[in-house]
Amino acid sequence: MTGLHQNAPGHDARPPVIAIMGPTASGKTAYAAELCRQLGTEIISVDSALVYRRLNIGAAKPDAATLAIAPHRMIDVRDPHEVFSAADFAREAMPHLQDLAGQGKVPLLVGGTGLYFRALTEGLSQMPAADDGVRAELKAQAASEGWQAMHDQLQALDPDSAARIHPNDPQRILRALEIHRLSGKSRTDWQRQADKPVFPFRLLSIVLSPKDRVELHRRIALRFDQMLADGFLDEVRALMADPRLHPDLPSMRSVGYRQAWQHLAGMTDAAAFREQAIAATRQLAKRQLTWFRGSASSRWFDPQAEKDTLDYCVREFLRPAQNQQ
Repeated sequence: MTGLHQNAPGHDARPPVIAIMGPTASGKTAYAAELCRQLGTEIISVDSALVYRRLNIGAAKPDAATLAIAPHRMIDVRDPHEVFSAADFAREAMPHLQDLAGQGKVPLLVGGTGLYFRALTEGLSQMPAADDGVRAELKAQAASEGWQAMHDQLQALDPDSAARIHPNDPQRILRALEIHRLSGKSRTDWQRQADKPVFPFRLLSIVLSPKDRVELHRRIALRFDQMLADGFLDEVRALMADPRLHPDLPSMRSVGYRQAWQHLAGMTDAAAFREQAIAATRQLAKRQLTWFRGSASSRWFDPQAEKDTLDYCVREFLRPAQNQQ
């Protein structure tokens, strides 16, 4: 690791950071944990479910053995009844980046929450603040017409946001429509016009995903069945026993938890629950892939078929600049 920050004149002297992104069940954690061990560094989790305490099995939170070789930051930072935004993530994750870089380590940003990556590395625009009156109007309209109709409205006003927001995500649909109603501009317009700060690190963005979509779907199903075997439903039963929690909270809308809550509430049988949860996870993976394709600077790899090329890419990024001349 000696010499990583000793860049020659004309080269980017910012300390290096590696972002390892990808859809759920793509092999991010396994690859990142091994790289973490090799580099003697730590992982900063970029995952909107892992921030919550007590969301363990269903969120695929790293186990003790993984944490022993790959310490993780930004997991278990909120209770599940609390709301945690992308802006919260960016504000709290940056000091961890600075701390690790100050120790001469290469921080690894690892996860699948694209908005968290964007908030941290690009900044967020100063969109209009929430307005209770507008929200009440939109909620009344949703109660009358349904959230699919609200999503259709968003599709007409802001197709880029609609492509990233699932029709079953009322909170984000509401916020996107609220922004447009308050300002006359779409969320996408605000993001494009934002004066975004320069990220104070030299960044390598990697997206890991099997090239064969069938393989990704197979991995998703296998992992979900393993979660069930590990006691996922017992985990959700314990969460449902907490009077502070309800199914509309961001934590409980996480993929898998939403379907498990409905199943345990008697709304679906075991077979339908499994089918719906796996289908929702596939849809999540599709949305994640769509998001990451929007990043022109990212390098894409199949973590199994292209492992050697992936390792070479990382080595070249970390090679001291004076040795590249």
